[in-house]
Amino acid sequence: MKQLTFIKAGLLEWHEAKLPTLQADTDVLVRPLAVARCDLDFAAIAGRAPLPGPYAIGHEFIAEIVEMGDSVSSLNLGQKVIVPFQISCGKCRYCLRGFTGSCLAVPPMSMYGMPSNRGFWGGAMSDLVRVPFAENMLVKVPEGIEPKNIASLSDNIVDGWRTVAPYLSNIVEAEVLIVGGGALSVGLYAAAIAVALGAKRVDYIDHDKTRLDIAQSVGANPIDDKAYKQAGSYQITVDASANVDGLKCAICCTEPEGICTSVGIYFSESTPLPLNHMFYKGITFKTGRANSRAGIPHVLELINSGKLRPEKLTTKLATWDDAAEAFKDPSAKVVVAR
Repeated sequence: MKQLTFIKAGLLEWHEAKLPTLQADTDVLVRPLAVARCDLDFAAIAGRAPLPGPYAIGHEFIAEIVEMGDSVSSLNLGQKVIVPFQISCGKCRYCLRGFTGSCLAVPPMSMYGMPSNRGFWGGAMSDLVRVPFAENMLVKVPEGIEPKNIASLSDNIVDGWRTVAPYLSNIVEAEVLIVGGGALSVGLYAAAIAVALGAKRVDYIDHDKTRLDIAQSVGANPIDDKAYKQAGSYQITVDASANVDGLKCAICCTEPEGICTSVGIYFSESTPLPLNHMFYKGITFKTGRANSRAGIPHVLELINSGKLRPEKLTTKLATWDDAAEAFKDPSAKVVVAR
């Protein structure tokens, strides 16, 4: 089969790969229909993430089921499904607590579309993909929703959701600050979701005009700021800058007892934090990966309500054959569809 392969920064190639097969009666094989480029994919392509190639790329995708293991009974052939980017069994003590990104049934950091030192799972830009623990992993696509519109639900949309949604329900008239620029789409999804959930005010800081325009189009207030100066005081802040100055801005803009979540990946072993400032304000600081499978149903509920339209954040829609070039596009969210 054909598989889009990350070779090195700036270079993607189609390679021949062995077709996956069912390895357990709980597996299914799926054919990807729509694949979104993750923000981390672009960081690797642009040479900003130290991910060594070659590896099969792509981990945000909607697919159709083409083969099922004997014990799979709640899914059907031809059914369209959302495939979480992390592998999770749904039954271990971490999965049962919603920490599906830390499943104990597989090696740590097991996921699609990444270097294979944690087990080889393949990539979404392939003709076929094996999904283990299928009945617990897969989420059915609701009728009437186009796969290309929700392709990023596997990761980046949920990543944006978890930075704001769990807190907005508990904070009356919350004001939200998103510091963007590094994670190209996660910050925009966070802004759109905060608006959809009724935040009193959502401010979005960035230096890129296109992303600022997208933020404004979904109801956020765009702030053009290359220096990441302190913007005010907010109960909820999000660092999606992957920039030390942006991180400091988000933390310092968090009001006393507020919550700051960082989705930016800092590859340096030493990233400075204003701990004294954080201590005296008593803020909660969260970082780490999203628990994709646990968050998907909550985001789907918001999409089904009509309050969230992820397709408004898609900046480039490309054909499958054009994926190798389309993935290099520097805009916020690239989606490839068959």
